[in-house]
Amino acid sequence: MTEESEENDMKKERKTQKRMKTQITALLLSVLLCMLTACGGQTVETEPEAPAAQTAETDVEATVVQAEETEAEAEADAPALPTTDPSGAAITIPNQIDSVVALAPSICETLVALGLEEKIVGYDLQSVGLVGLPEDVPTFDTVNPDVEQLTALAPDMLLVSSLSLYDQEAPYQPLIDAGVCVICVPTSESIENVRSDIRFLAAAFSVPDEGERVVKEMDSALDNVSSVVSEIPEEERKSVYFEISPAPYLYSCGSGTYLHEMIELAGGKNVLSDQSGWLSVEGETVVAANPDVIFTNVNYTDAPVEEILGREGWAGVSAVMDKRVYYIDNMASSLPNQNIVKAVEQMAQALYPERFGTD
Repeated sequence: MTEESEENDMKKERKTQKRMKTQITALLLSVLLCMLTACGGQTVETEPEAPAAQTAETDVEATVVQAEETEAEAEADAPALPTTDPSGAAITIPNQIDSVVALAPSICETLVALGLEEKIVGYDLQSVGLVGLPEDVPTFDTVNPDVEQLTALAPDMLLVSSLSLYDQEAPYQPLIDAGVCVICVPTSESIENVRSDIRFLAAAFSVPDEGERVVKEMDSALDNVSSVVSEIPEEERKSVYFEISPAPYLYSCGSGTYLHEMIELAGGKNVLSDQSGWLSVEGETVVAANPDVIFTNVNYTDAPVEEILGREGWAGVSAVMDKRVYYIDNMASSLPNQNIVKAVEQMAQALYPERFGTD
Protein backbone atom coordinates (compact mmCIF):
# COMPACT_ATOMS: atom_id res chain seq x y z
CA MET A 1 0.00 0.00 0.00
CA THR A 2 1.28 3.37 -0.95
CA GLU A 3 1.59 6.27 1.44
CA GLU A 4 -1.11 8.21 -0.45
CA SER A 5 -3.60 5.34 -0.26
CA GLU A 6 -3.02 4.92 3.45
CA GLU A 7 -3.78 8.63 4.03
CA ASN A 8 -7.06 8.43 2.08
CA ASP A 9 -8.22 5.46 4.10
CA MET A 10 -7.54 7.33 7.33
CA LYS A 11 -9.63 10.32 6.12
CA LYS A 12 -12.55 8.06 5.28
CA GLU A 13 -12.40 6.45 8.70
CA ARG A 14 -12.41 9.82 10.48
CA LYS A 15 -15.48 10.93 8.47
CA THR A 16 -17.30 7.72 9.32
CA GLN A 17 -16.54 8.12 13.04
CA LYS A 18 -17.74 11.72 13.00
CA ARG A 19 -20.97 10.76 11.29
CA MET A 20 -21.65 8.02 13.81
CA LYS A 21 -20.94 10.36 16.69
CA THR A 22 -23.46 12.88 15.35
CA GLN A 23 -26.12 10.23 14.94
CA ILE A 24 -25.56 8.90 18.46
CA THR A 25 -25.81 12.44 19.91
CA ALA A 26 -29.07 13.09 18.08
CA LEU A 27 -30.45 9.77 19.31
CA LEU A 28 -29.57 10.58 22.93
CA LEU A 29 -31.22 13.99 22.69
CA SER A 30 -34.38 12.42 21.27
CA VAL A 31 -34.54 9.89 24.09
CA LEU A 32 -33.97 12.60 26.68
CA LEU A 33 -36.80 14.72 25.20
CA CYS A 34 -39.21 11.82 25.34
CA MET A 35 -38.29 11.13 28.96
CA LEU A 36 -38.93 14.75 29.96
CA THR A 37 -42.28 14.77 28.21
CA ALA A 38 -43.37 11.54 29.80
CA CYS A 39 -42.39 12.60 33.30
CA GLY A 40 -43.74 16.17 33.47
CA GLY A 41 -45.70 16.80 30.32
CA GLN A 42 -43.11 19.46 29.62
CA THR A 43 -41.32 20.34 26.46
CA VAL A 44 -37.99 21.93 25.92
CA GLU A 45 -38.39 25.54 24.85
CA THR A 46 -35.71 27.67 23.38
CA GLU A 47 -37.14 30.93 24.88
CA PRO A 48 -39.32 31.39 28.00
CA GLU A 49 -42.80 32.81 27.40
CA ALA A 50 -43.75 36.17 28.94
CA PRO A 51 -46.05 35.90 31.98
CA ALA A 52 -49.78 36.20 31.17
CA ALA A 53 -50.16 39.35 33.33
CA GLN A 54 -47.31 41.03 31.47
CA THR A 55 -48.92 40.14 28.11
CA ALA A 56 -52.34 41.52 29.20
CA GLU A 57 -50.72 44.72 30.46
CA THR A 58 -48.98 45.15 27.13
CA ASP A 59 -52.28 44.64 25.28
CA VAL A 60 -54.05 47.28 27.47
CA GLU A 61 -51.27 49.77 26.91
CA ALA A 62 -51.50 49.22 23.16
CA THR A 63 -55.28 49.71 23.25
CA VAL A 64 -54.97 52.95 25.24
CA VAL A 65 -52.37 54.31 22.86
CA GLN A 66 -54.54 53.42 19.87
CA ALA A 67 -57.60 55.10 21.48
CA GLU A 68 -55.60 58.23 22.23
CA GLU A 69 -54.34 58.35 18.67
CA THR A 70 -57.90 57.91 17.33
CA GLU A 71 -59.20 60.67 19.61
CA ALA A 72 -56.38 62.99 18.56
CA GLU A 73 -57.15 62.32 14.90
CA ALA A 74 -60.86 63.04 15.49
CA GLU A 75 -60.05 66.32 17.25
CA ALA A 76 -57.73 67.30 14.43
CA ASP A 77 -60.46 66.59 11.86
CA ALA A 78 -63.21 68.40 13.84
CA PRO A 79 -64.13 71.91 12.61
CA ALA A 80 -62.72 74.73 14.72
CA LEU A 81 -65.16 76.31 17.18
CA PRO A 82 -66.18 79.93 16.49
CA THR A 83 -64.08 82.54 18.30
CA THR A 84 -66.52 85.44 17.83
CA ASP A 85 -70.32 85.52 18.13
CA PRO A 86 -72.71 87.12 15.60
CA SER A 87 -72.52 90.40 17.52
CA GLY A 88 -68.76 90.52 16.96
CA ALA A 89 -67.79 89.82 20.58
CA ALA A 90 -64.85 87.51 21.30
CA ILE A 91 -65.93 84.20 22.85
CA THR A 92 -64.36 80.99 24.10
CA ILE A 93 -66.67 78.05 23.59
CA PRO A 94 -66.05 74.98 25.78
CA ASN A 95 -65.17 71.78 23.95
CA GLN A 96 -68.16 70.05 25.54
CA ILE A 97 -71.50 71.74 26.19
CA ASP A 98 -73.92 69.82 28.41
CA SER A 99 -76.22 72.65 29.54
CA VAL A 100 -77.47 75.84 27.90
CA VAL A 101 -79.94 78.62 28.70
CA ALA A 102 -81.52 80.46 25.75
CA LEU A 103 -83.31 83.77 26.24
CA ALA A 104 -84.94 84.19 22.83
CA PRO A 105 -87.72 82.15 21.15
CA SER A 106 -85.98 82.26 17.78
CA ILE A 107 -82.85 80.72 19.31
CA CYS A 108 -84.86 78.12 21.23
CA GLU A 109 -86.62 76.97 18.05
CA THR A 110 -83.31 76.67 16.22
CA LEU A 111 -81.77 74.61 19.02
CA VAL A 112 -84.72 72.22 18.82
CA ALA A 113 -84.37 72.01 15.02
CA LEU A 114 -80.69 71.10 15.51
CA GLY A 115 -81.64 68.30 17.92
CA LEU A 116 -80.13 70.03 20.98
CA GLU A 117 -83.25 70.32 23.14
CA GLU A 118 -81.90 67.92 25.78
CA LYS A 119 -79.12 70.40 26.57
CA ILE A 120 -81.59 73.22 27.39
CA VAL A 121 -81.86 73.79 31.16
CA GLY A 122 -83.67 77.15 31.05
CA TYR A 123 -85.30 79.59 28.63
CA ASP A 124 -87.25 82.85 28.36
CA LEU A 125 -90.91 83.32 29.23
CA GLN A 126 -91.89 83.99 25.63
CA SER A 127 -90.66 80.51 24.69
CA VAL A 128 -92.97 78.72 27.10
CA GLY A 129 -95.11 76.28 25.13
CA LEU A 130 -92.83 76.02 22.11
CA VAL A 131 -92.75 72.52 20.65
CA GLY A 132 -89.76 70.45 21.73
CA LEU A 133 -88.66 72.48 24.75
CA PRO A 134 -88.29 70.64 28.08
CA GLU A 135 -90.82 71.35 30.78
CA ASP A 136 -90.23 72.02 34.47
CA VAL A 137 -87.06 74.06 33.95
CA PRO A 138 -86.41 77.65 35.13
CA THR A 139 -87.76 80.46 32.96
CA PHE A 140 -86.48 84.03 32.75
CA ASP A 141 -87.58 87.47 31.63
CA THR A 142 -85.99 88.19 28.26
CA VAL A 143 -85.15 91.86 28.87
CA ASN A 144 -84.32 91.70 32.57
CA PRO A 145 -83.45 88.11 33.59
CA ASP A 146 -82.47 87.22 37.15
CA VAL A 147 -78.67 87.17 36.82
CA GLU A 148 -78.22 85.66 40.28
CA GLN A 149 -80.51 82.77 39.39
CA LEU A 150 -78.69 82.32 36.09
CA THR A 151 -75.34 82.27 37.88
CA ALA A 152 -76.61 79.69 40.37
CA LEU A 153 -77.87 77.54 37.51
CA ALA A 154 -74.31 77.62 36.11
CA PRO A 155 -75.00 76.58 32.50
CA ASP A 156 -72.08 75.92 30.18
CA MET A 157 -73.52 78.49 27.78
CA LEU A 158 -75.99 81.39 27.85
CA LEU A 159 -77.53 82.46 24.53
CA VAL A 160 -79.19 85.87 24.33
CA SER A 161 -80.52 88.17 21.62
CA SER A 162 -79.93 91.90 21.26
CA LEU A 163 -83.19 92.41 23.17
CA SER A 164 -81.58 90.92 26.28
CA LEU A 165 -78.84 93.55 26.07
CA TYR A 166 -81.27 96.46 25.76
CA ASP A 167 -80.09 99.62 27.52
CA GLN A 168 -77.63 97.71 29.69
CA GLU A 169 -73.85 97.59 29.95
CA ALA A 170 -72.26 94.16 30.47
CA PRO A 171 -75.31 92.75 32.34
CA TYR A 172 -73.90 89.20 32.22
CA GLN A 173 -70.41 89.91 33.51
CA PRO A 174 -71.04 87.89 36.72
CA LEU A 175 -71.77 84.83 34.58
CA ILE A 176 -68.71 85.41 32.43
CA ASP A 177 -66.61 85.74 35.61
CA ALA A 178 -68.09 82.43 36.76
CA GLY A 179 -66.91 80.73 33.59
CA VAL A 180 -70.16 80.73 31.60
CA CYS A 181 -69.80 81.25 27.86
CA VAL A 182 -72.19 84.12 27.04
CA ILE A 183 -73.13 84.50 23.36
CA CYS A 184 -75.28 87.18 21.73
CA VAL A 185 -77.18 86.41 18.53
CA PRO A 186 -78.72 89.76 17.43
CA THR A 187 -82.02 89.86 15.56
CA SER A 188 -81.31 88.99 11.93
CA GLU A 189 -81.67 91.78 9.39
CA SER A 190 -81.97 89.48 6.39
CA ILE A 191 -82.72 85.91 5.39
CA GLU A 192 -79.04 85.43 4.68
CA ASN A 193 -78.41 86.42 8.30
CA VAL A 194 -80.93 83.75 9.32
CA ARG A 195 -78.84 81.17 7.46
CA SER A 196 -75.66 82.46 9.08
CA ASP A 197 -77.18 82.31 12.58
CA ILE A 198 -78.32 78.73 12.08
CA ARG A 199 -74.86 77.73 10.89
CA PHE A 200 -73.22 79.61 13.78
CA LEU A 201 -75.31 77.83 16.42
CA ALA A 202 -74.63 74.49 14.76
CA ALA A 203 -70.88 75.20 14.73
CA ALA A 204 -70.93 76.35 18.36
CA PHE A 205 -72.38 72.97 19.38
CA SER A 206 -70.12 71.02 16.98
CA VAL A 207 -73.02 69.81 14.82
CA PRO A 208 -72.28 71.62 11.52
CA ASP A 209 -73.92 68.91 9.42
CA GLU A 210 -77.20 69.44 11.26
CA GLY A 211 -76.94 73.16 10.54
CA GLU A 212 -76.54 72.51 6.84
CA ARG A 213 -79.52 70.16 6.93
CA VAL A 214 -81.76 72.80 8.53
CA VAL A 215 -80.63 75.49 6.06
CA LYS A 216 -81.09 73.14 3.13
CA GLU A 217 -84.64 72.24 4.21
CA MET A 218 -85.51 75.93 4.63
CA ASP A 219 -84.10 76.90 1.25
CA SER A 220 -85.84 74.00 -0.47
CA ALA A 221 -89.23 75.16 0.86
CA LEU A 222 -88.53 78.78 -0.13
CA ASP A 223 -87.49 77.64 -3.60
CA ASN A 224 -90.81 75.84 -3.98
CA VAL A 225 -92.65 79.12 -3.37
CA SER A 226 -90.30 81.09 -5.61
CA SER A 227 -90.78 78.64 -8.47
CA VAL A 228 -94.48 79.56 -8.51
CA VAL A 229 -94.38 83.32 -7.94
CA SER A 230 -91.43 83.85 -10.29
CA GLU A 231 -93.85 83.33 -13.18
CA ILE A 232 -96.02 86.28 -12.11
CA PRO A 233 -95.32 89.39 -14.21
CA GLU A 234 -94.12 92.40 -12.22
CA GLU A 235 -97.17 94.48 -13.14
CA GLU A 236 -99.50 91.79 -11.75
CA ARG A 237 -97.83 91.50 -8.35
CA LYS A 238 -99.95 92.59 -5.38
CA SER A 239 -98.97 95.50 -3.14
CA VAL A 240 -98.80 94.66 0.57
CA TYR A 241 -98.97 96.41 3.93
CA PHE A 242 -97.84 94.18 6.82
CA GLU A 243 -99.10 95.32 10.23
CA ILE A 244 -97.09 94.31 13.29
CA SER A 245 -98.84 96.59 15.79
CA PRO A 246 -102.45 97.82 15.44
CA ALA A 247 -103.97 101.29 15.78
CA PRO A 248 -103.36 103.67 17.34
CA TYR A 249 -99.66 102.68 17.35
CA LEU A 250 -99.19 101.26 13.89
CA TYR A 251 -95.90 99.47 13.32
CA SER A 252 -94.53 97.80 10.20
CA CYS A 253 -91.32 97.30 8.22
CA GLY A 254 -89.48 98.82 5.30
CA SER A 255 -86.56 97.53 3.28
CA GLY A 256 -83.50 96.14 5.02
CA THR A 257 -85.51 93.72 7.16
CA TYR A 258 -86.03 89.99 6.90
CA LEU A 259 -89.83 90.52 6.88
CA HIS A 260 -89.54 92.79 3.83
CA GLU A 261 -87.61 90.01 2.07
CA MET A 262 -90.27 87.50 3.08
CA ILE A 263 -92.98 89.67 1.50
CA GLU A 264 -91.00 89.80 -1.73
CA LEU A 265 -90.32 86.04 -1.68
CA ALA A 266 -94.08 85.53 -1.41
CA GLY A 267 -94.52 87.62 -4.56
CA GLY A 268 -95.72 90.81 -2.88
CA LYS A 269 -94.56 94.44 -3.13
CA ASN A 270 -94.09 96.15 0.23
CA VAL A 271 -95.82 99.57 0.11
CA LEU A 272 -93.22 100.86 2.60
CA SER A 273 -90.17 99.71 0.64
CA ASP A 274 -89.07 103.32 0.13
CA GLN A 275 -88.30 103.43 3.87
CA SER A 276 -85.88 101.22 5.78
CA GLY A 277 -85.92 99.25 9.00
CA TRP A 278 -88.75 98.72 11.48
CA LEU A 279 -91.19 101.62 11.31
CA SER A 280 -93.82 103.51 13.24
CA VAL A 281 -96.50 104.25 10.65
CA GLU A 282 -99.19 106.90 10.26
CA GLY A 283 -102.61 105.63 9.19
CA GLU A 284 -102.74 108.26 6.46
CA THR A 285 -99.56 106.80 4.95
CA VAL A 286 -101.16 103.38 4.55
CA VAL A 287 -104.39 104.83 3.16
CA ALA A 288 -102.41 106.84 0.61
CA ALA A 289 -100.41 103.73 -0.40
CA ASN A 290 -103.70 101.89 -0.99
CA PRO A 291 -102.37 98.30 -0.67
CA ASP A 292 -104.04 95.44 -2.52
CA VAL A 293 -103.57 93.12 0.46
CA ILE A 294 -103.06 93.70 4.19
CA PHE A 295 -101.36 91.17 6.46
CA THR A 296 -101.33 91.26 10.25
CA ASN A 297 -99.57 89.04 12.79
CA VAL A 298 -101.04 90.78 15.83
CA ASN A 299 -101.95 88.09 18.35
CA TYR A 300 -102.55 90.08 21.55
CA THR A 301 -105.88 91.67 20.59
CA ASP A 302 -109.20 90.12 19.73
CA ALA A 303 -110.09 89.75 16.04
CA PRO A 304 -107.23 91.80 14.50
CA VAL A 305 -108.47 91.16 10.93
CA GLU A 306 -111.98 92.39 11.76
CA GLU A 307 -110.52 95.44 13.48
CA ILE A 308 -108.67 96.44 10.30
CA LEU A 309 -111.72 95.82 8.11
CA GLY A 310 -113.74 98.15 10.32
CA ARG A 311 -111.02 100.72 11.00
CA GLU A 312 -112.17 104.30 10.73
CA GLY A 313 -110.91 106.07 7.61
CA TRP A 314 -109.78 102.85 5.87
CA ALA A 315 -113.00 101.92 4.08
CA GLY A 316 -111.64 103.15 0.73
CA VAL A 317 -108.44 101.08 0.89
CA SER A 318 -108.48 98.38 -1.82
CA ALA A 319 -107.57 95.57 0.61
CA VAL A 320 -110.44 96.57 2.92
CA MET A 321 -112.94 97.02 0.09
CA ASP A 322 -112.06 93.60 -1.36
CA LYS A 323 -111.83 92.02 2.11
CA ARG A 324 -108.28 90.91 1.41
CA VAL A 325 -106.98 91.22 4.96
CA TYR A 326 -105.29 88.08 6.36
CA TYR A 327 -103.76 86.87 9.59
CA ILE A 328 -100.23 85.44 9.26
CA ASP A 329 -98.79 83.15 11.93
CA ASN A 330 -97.20 85.39 14.55
CA MET A 331 -94.26 83.19 15.51
CA ALA A 332 -93.36 82.26 11.93
CA SER A 333 -93.40 85.90 10.81
CA SER A 334 -91.78 87.49 13.87
CA LEU A 335 -88.99 85.02 14.72
CA PRO A 336 -86.02 85.11 12.33
CA ASN A 337 -85.21 81.44 12.00
CA GLN A 338 -85.91 78.44 9.75
CA ASN A 339 -89.66 78.64 10.48
CA ILE A 340 -90.09 81.79 8.35
CA VAL A 341 -90.99 79.30 5.64
CA LYS A 342 -94.46 78.88 7.12
CA ALA A 343 -95.17 82.63 7.00
CA VAL A 344 -93.85 82.96 3.42
CA GLU A 345 -96.11 80.11 2.30
CA GLN A 346 -99.15 81.65 4.03
CA MET A 347 -98.53 85.03 2.41
CA ALA A 348 -98.00 83.56 -1.05
CA GLN A 349 -101.18 81.50 -0.82
CA ALA A 350 -103.18 84.52 0.34
CA LEU A 351 -101.76 86.73 -2.42
CA TYR A 352 -102.19 84.25 -5.26
CA PRO A 353 -104.66 81.55 -4.22
CA GLU A 354 -105.36 80.65 -7.85
CA ARG A 355 -101.70 79.71 -8.37
CA PHE A 356 -101.47 77.64 -5.18
CA GLY A 357 -104.85 75.96 -5.48
CA THR A 358 -106.22 77.61 -2.35
CA ASP A 359 -109.00 79.74 -3.86
